[in-house]
Amino acid sequence: MSVDPGRTIVLWCPDWPVLAAGREHGLDPVAPMALIEAGLVFACSAAARRDGVARGLKLREAQYRSPDLIVLDYDVALDARMFEPVVRAVEATVPGVQLVRPGTLAMRARGPARYYGGEDAAAEALLATVAELGVDGARVGVADGPFAAEQAARAAGASPFLIVPPGASARFIAPLPVGLVVDARTNILLSRLGVRTLGELAALPDADVRRRFGAAGAFAHERAAGREHSRVVARTPPPEFEVEQHFEPPLDRVDQLAFAFRMRAEEFIDRMRAVRLVCTALRIELDDERGGHSSRSWLHPRWFTPADVVDRVRWQLQGAGTADDGLASPIVRLRVVPERVDSTGNHEEGLWGGGPDERVHHGLTRVQSMLGHEAVVTAAIGGGRMLADRQVLVPWGDRAPERPNDAPWPGSLPALAPASVFRERLPITLLDASGTSVAIDARGTISSPPERFAVGGGRATPVRAWAGPWPVVERWWDAEHAKRVHRFQVVDDDGCAWLLVRDADGWWAEARYD
Repeated sequence: MSVDPGRTIVLWCPDWPVLAAGREHGLDPVAPMALIEAGLVFACSAAARRDGVARGLKLREAQYRSPDLIVLDYDVALDARMFEPVVRAVEATVPGVQLVRPGTLAMRARGPARYYGGEDAAAEALLATVAELGVDGARVGVADGPFAAEQAARAAGASPFLIVPPGASARFIAPLPVGLVVDARTNILLSRLGVRTLGELAALPDADVRRRFGAAGAFAHERAAGREHSRVVARTPPPEFEVEQHFEPPLDRVDQLAFAFRMRAEEFIDRMRAVRLVCTALRIELDDERGGHSSRSWLHPRWFTPADVVDRVRWQLQGAGTADDGLASPIVRLRVVPERVDSTGNHEEGLWGGGPDERVHHGLTRVQSMLGHEAVVTAAIGGGRMLADRQVLVPWGDRAPERPNDAPWPGSLPALAPASVFRERLPITLLDASGTSVAIDARGTISSPPERFAVGGGRATPVRAWAGPWPVVERWWDAEHAKRVHRFQVVDDDGCAWLLVRDADGWWAEARYD
């Protein structure tokens, strides 16, 4: 059997991002679901499309069209991670696989067609492979070149695969819209010129297309004409670093499970050391006897050692309990997967040993190992309107929350922030010239200018200067849980500035400008 070396097989899994997110969160695959990126629908399920939801739709419009819509954030890392088992299973069936994107694979047709006795038999073998992994509805397309093969897979319809005869790819893709090969701006321009399909684009003279649209237009013209010069570039399968251990009988104590996994933790680290890599982020997956699943990602300030891996397993199991606590359900499977690795050359020790930072790290890690994951914390800046809300304590080794500078926090305090923030607010007495407490009415106006104020019932000091008030309103749409306070700034007789807050209970000191 002679097969054109340009013949390509493409395996396409429709709605893969939705399928991956549904599996991760344990959702019903037939439920209406949408993945959101930057406030727009990135992908949606078939049930959501029946309700009128489409890619690119705004979130509010999508929820209006489908009231029962399940909304999740699109996670590109989850998308790729969930597709990796599918890629490896296909590589075991057909070697030389190229990952186009999560949910789409391409491979040369010559080898599989010869091995299975034809392109149709190779397509059936691929579909059977992914069906064993629970991926239903996959489609296979075979054509001259990766682009035509992917369009064939998407056009398969009710049939699980579509094979375009050799030499017929240009005729097959001719009715397709020109927007498949050009960007949005060029697509609008071509539509104004009357060029709306790939066949009409292919009919234009090569020289005119290149002169008007440049190299990108020439590439699109070649693809529209079925003259693809790109070929499948098989990926090199990454080395398998993850380790997995099954427990028979299942273990129901944290200390027993941590001890049983110690040897596999050393194997996990040794596999990466053998290729001069270190792990700086990993994921631990746990399956219990009742069918429950727990998955969590862990970071490390430097890199993981076997003892660090065992500690993370123990912390994930025990939570706020102790090492000798019993588990709610015995564990039957434990899997550790590296999520981020780095070269050992970037983590070599200094010529004369470690410095102060390394000694600090070892000390904090030792305390954390004895007392628990959240026993050692570092301060980070989080989001919020009130200063105390922005003080976030992060366990040592975890990623700090993203800086909220770009997030809208109406009513938050602009720079420069006070140096001393009181987590427990101090009671304040703010008086006017007659000795009456200063009040703020519903319109945000003070009853009278402040003259004196005292902190915590102490001696009252004169007010040299003041500014405000500024309202801070939270959950204004919820009458039961709405919160409204006013901020106020004063400078005492010693020149020290204070940030005050007025709520329903009175005046409080939120912070001090030291």
